[in-house]
Amino acid sequence: MDIDDVPQEGNRSLGGHRKALYARGADGQLALVPSRGWEAEEIVTRQAVEELDRLAAEAQERARAGTGSALEYHMYKARMDSLMLAQVTRLWHWRVRRHLRPEVFRRLRPALLARYAEALGLDLATLTRIP
Repeated sequence: MDIDDVPQEGNRSLGGHRKALYARGADGQLALVPSRGWEAEEIVTRQAVEELDRLAAEAQERARAGTGSALEYHMYKARMDSLMLAQVTRLWHWRVRRHLRPEVFRRLRPALLARYAEALGLDLATLTRIP
């Protein structure tokens, strides 16, 4: 992409900030160019956030009904999926998926709960509670 082609349409999801993109200058060298984003990026970001909000609401209902864990709700609320949570906690993905089951989550050791709480930026009491 040439410097003159860097999109400057604006993207409300950036909150007025700019992001840096690499673009080719007149001399053929890459340079960092500030961009205000573009409309397609904003649409895709908004759709992804809406999907994660929907998943969090569904997980909240399951947790209240006793068929899901608080961990699943907080994971989606933090805009993560099970794979990302596994990467952040450095646990096997299959273990994180298993911990999303309420009967397994209730029996987790405090050290493991603390690991999840730290990854999600929560305290232990909040992690085990559904709002």
